[in-house]
Amino acid sequence: MKNIKNDAGLLVLAIRLVIGWTYFSAFWRRTILANKLDPEIAGYIGEKFNHFLPNALGIKPIIQYLVENPDMLWINMVVFTVIEGIVGLFIIFGLFTRLMSIGVFGLAMGILLGSGWIGTTCLDEWQIGVLGIATGFVLFLTGSGQYSLDNYLMINDFSITKKKWFTWLGSGIIPIKESVFPKVVLIGSLFILGMTLFTNQVFHGGLWGTLHNKSVKPNLEITEGKIENSTLSFNIFRTEGVDVYGSWVIAIELIDENNKTIVKYSQKDLAELNNENIENYYIANVKPGKHSLIVPLGAKAKLNLKKEKLSNLASGKYVLKITDISGAYWTHLIEK
Repeated sequence: MKNIKNDAGLLVLAIRLVIGWTYFSAFWRRTILANKLDPEIAGYIGEKFNHFLPNALGIKPIIQYLVENPDMLWINMVVFTVIEGIVGLFIIFGLFTRLMSIGVFGLAMGILLGSGWIGTTCLDEWQIGVLGIATGFVLFLTGSGQYSLDNYLMINDFSITKKKWFTWLGSGIIPIKESVFPKVVLIGSLFILGMTLFTNQVFHGGLWGTLHNKSVKPNLEITEGKIENSTLSFNIFRTEGVDVYGSWVIAIELIDENNKTIVKYSQKDLAELNNENIENYYIANVKPGKHSLIVPLGAKAKLNLKKEKLSNLASGKYVLKITDISGAYWTHLIEK
């Protein structure tokens, strides 16, 4: 007779229920509580995905491709959300537990590599990712116990449970030799620990060197600056800072070699920019706000700023200076 109190699947019931709700709740929030799958509505999940782009690890080209192609991004966000819902619900009810645990592992790995660097006060996304990977591995090893649909199918001798693949995809005693099983646990655990330490160091300097948190304050990268005729053009890309809080640009200045401001775009000027002045590359848009220019995390755009004074500008070196409302500023050298 099966010893229920020592049933590993039963002992991880709390983990199974919580991790299941963690993933199912993503589906619930985006489809039932709010519509986060509509690209035309504020809070669209695709913009959140765009926030991952600047410092994603390994999967950055995939994210960049999707945010540059809104139709493909929407399809992937819908598919991703449905998968999270199915995985979470099946884990909660303990149906095809081992197959769903692979889903948990994969989803958590995506979170870790894509957004493990995000988190203002705690290492939020990194912790979600590494713990999801660990729990996915544990659930694969244990399967579901007494309180699960897998168990219901097994104790009632459903024909599907007699298939050789069921113990690999559902629950029950995993068909690995007893002499090999501890090695599988050890190797898997060391791999997950290694992934944890590696990403902790890469994203946050958590093992040695200087601790850093790229979510604390905004950073703008300025590239491709040039002055042609009466137009100052350049690319801006926000690579750091809080994901739910924009960088508010309040001034853009062009300064000559004598440190004299030649042209300045004030808060009012920036708030009045339009589509002719801003060419966005990704789904997260740089856009004018009521009192400034708003640059969300992960947004990249080409700005084309016209001033008649620029048409008579002498050749030489100029410094482009962009100032945030916090007082932070960034510079870029332009040669005309």
